[in-house]
This record gives sequence, structure tokens and C-alpha cells, in this order.
Amino acid sequence: MALIVGSKGQIVISKEIRDKLGVKPGWIALERLTGDHIEVYFIPPEHEESLKASLLPYIKTHISSDKEWDKARNTAWDEAVEKKIIRRKKAS
Repeated sequence: MALIVGSKGQIVISKEIRDKLGVKPGWIALERLTGDHIEVYFIPPEHEESLKASLLPYIKTHISSDKEWDKARNTAWDEAVEKKIIRRKKAS
């Protein structure tokens, strides 16, 4: 695809490419000169949104109280230790 450079040296990234990369207004475009051409990398702006939504598919339990958190943490530690001990026994 050929683009015309504007009077300020600007070009427009085609909608098809922006959509494919998920680029939205406010993103940072980093450019790097590589030989006789440039490479452009896009970085999304910082956000204050929770990452919880992106993790929801992986959440298998809901823990509501401090006591439940303590119990879950202790169970996880116990399981991790047990796995490590089993691995050591198999290795020896």
C-alpha cells in the first residue's frame, strides 16, 4: 500500500492495519530507523483498569475473608512442598 507523505512529514496508518494490531487513539508509536526503512512499534497507554477481567477465565474459586485467604495460601504452600518432596524422592 502506497501512502502520500503530508506537508508535516506525516502518514496515516491504514485502518486495516490499525484494526489488526488493535491500535487505538492515544497509543504511542515508536519508530526505529533500520537501514533504508523505518519500523514502527505501538504501545498502549497506561491505564487504571483492573486486570481482574483478563484473569476471570482462570479463576476457579472465590475467596471472601481473610481466614479463607490464609487457608488457601497454606494449602497452596503445602501442595508446593509436597510436590518438591515427591520430586526429590523420585530423583534419588
